[in-house]
Amino acid sequence: MPAVLPRSLFLLLQVASQEAAPDVEAYRETFRKVVRESLARGEAYSKLERLCSVAPLRLSGSPGAAAAVEWAKEAMKRDGLENVRLEPVTVPRWERGAVAELRILAPPGAVGESLPILALGGSVGTPPEGIEAAILEVKSFEELRSLGEAAKGRIVLFNRPMDPSLPDSFEAYGGAVDQRGRGAIEAARAGGLAALVRSVTPGIDDFPHTGAMHYEEAVAKVPSAAVSTRGAERLAALLREGKEVRARLRLDCRDAGEGIGHNVLGELVGRERPGEIVLAGGHLDAWDVGHGAHDDGAGCCQSIEAVRLLRALDLRPRRTIRIVLFANEENGLRGARAYRAAHEKELPDHVLAFESDRGGFTPRGFTTNASGRGLEILRALGRLLEEAGAGEIRPGGGGADVSVLERDGIPLAGLLPDRQRYFDLHHSARDTIDAVHPRELNLGAGAMAAFLHAVADLPERLPRNERARRP
Repeated sequence: MPAVLPRSLFLLLQVASQEAAPDVEAYRETFRKVVRESLARGEAYSKLERLCSVAPLRLSGSPGAAAAVEWAKEAMKRDGLENVRLEPVTVPRWERGAVAELRILAPPGAVGESLPILALGGSVGTPPEGIEAAILEVKSFEELRSLGEAAKGRIVLFNRPMDPSLPDSFEAYGGAVDQRGRGAIEAARAGGLAALVRSVTPGIDDFPHTGAMHYEEAVAKVPSAAVSTRGAERLAALLREGKEVRARLRLDCRDAGEGIGHNVLGELVGRERPGEIVLAGGHLDAWDVGHGAHDDGAGCCQSIEAVRLLRALDLRPRRTIRIVLFANEENGLRGARAYRAAHEKELPDHVLAFESDRGGFTPRGFTTNASGRGLEILRALGRLLEEAGAGEIRPGGGGADVSVLERDGIPLAGLLPDRQRYFDLHHSARDTIDAVHPRELNLGAGAMAAFLHAVADLPERLPRNERARRP
């Protein structure tokens, strides 16, 4: 039986609860109008169709990335965003090349089999004739280290799958993606000639998933590629037979130096407090396979569309909503860092930093690192989206780009779509426009627009977080 609280303590808690739950009921009808407008006449999907047509391959420093910047600038102007401009960013240039081959040379029963691979972003290439070596399979860096000299002269296969028991696919991704980022470093330290990484996806298929990998100055640079999950399973099955498995790896990817990219900015200027800024956006760059439709064309188009929806309904909030489409999220975060450096004096007036970078699936709510009263305000706003199925407020950040603003005490938030299918497509040739459902994308844009408008319009400014202590 629960203990009975003294009446004085009960009243105190009741008052505290009332203080923590702001009255946002006045925005309920606005939320409903924005969401319904987006579902009935939304243009997020048509924007995404155009982006994927104009610039399907838009890795930083590429002609596709430049075409995407021009598309974004014109799309913002066409939708009536104010103060549209480009801000230059120095970005890395890496070229995939035309050769990506993993061919089995032994055992006899598998000779000649070719397994699907993609070079990982930033990898060095192999010699033109390739690298021929035996395969060594490991599930962790610790296992590799425990094997001592066994990796010398071998191609190391990192074959730890995403944990299928975890309900949150992003948590499962986080438990496996270190192999992609550090696999080449750990393989080289152990004396390996190259690294193969099981694609970071829960599915078993023939579509390899690329992504960024890293090197360290004091460690030799060895080639690194993602092998499809079915390919990884095939190699593992051959190794279980107890025979040596040899393969030839060929990659002609290369570092092409640096180039100039751009962040693309546009605004809906606030009617009363234009100097206070609610930042929202996504990253315009994408990997050079597929269309980058979910990652992150969806978030970019939803961000521009959010402002168009507000303008269509004649909703101009008290504060400015600034849309930023960032350069170079996928392999450097240089766009995010350039934005912070260029706008450092404005950062005390940034009220919220919001990013949509989890795909264009059905919106379930929002993530945020806001705490205290700020969290309660966002929870109250989330409840207004419950009838649209998008009212959940979960702990988390906002996205990789806006994460660079966390140390400044700016609350972060992000759109939270359904999480189950994203990594089936992520960084692969399957991330195409036909994998995006128009109604789901438009519903997400409407939820974003309503949420951002309310944060920008509330009489009370969203409280800042305590600044993270970082060197």
